[in-house]
Amino acid sequence: MNPEYDGLLNLCKKLIMADGKRDDVLAAVCFLLKDEVNHYNWVGIYTADPKKKELKLGPFAGEITEHIKIPFGEGICGRVAMNHKTFVSQDVGSEDNYLSCSPWVKSEIVVPIMKKGMFIAQLDIDSHTKASFGDDDVQFLEALCNELAVLF
Repeated sequence: MNPEYDGLLNLCKKLIMADGKRDDVLAAVCFLLKDEVNHYNWVGIYTADPKKKELKLGPFAGEITEHIKIPFGEGICGRVAMNHKTFVSQDVGSEDNYLSCSPWVKSEIVVPIMKKGMFIAQLDIDSHTKASFGDDDVQFLEALCNELAVLF
């Protein structure tokens, strides 16, 4: 993993381990990621409601979105809610099942947050640049999501 991401992961771990309300900690992580990584233009957490089969927007950093609730299976976030696998779209315009949050979004990564084998939430990051997410982003964000699971 990129050494810069190692340092950022350590900062996130400190936030996660600090005493505080879950949503305050998640918001702090979202703002830290948006502020520290140039190509992370929108960072948010969606929590899973398995009974309703939908995602609910939690803390986020970036522009307001109309996608407060997303049904499982709909869009990239809904797809990850169904298969529990990290999904990277280097060009959201090429996606058949894409929910546009902003005309400026060009690429997106969604990483599931799992706890004891159960899908509980996801980290969603949008970029205004095509093809902006690499292997380092995937490794870093998957490691971060493993850490975030303790908050749920």
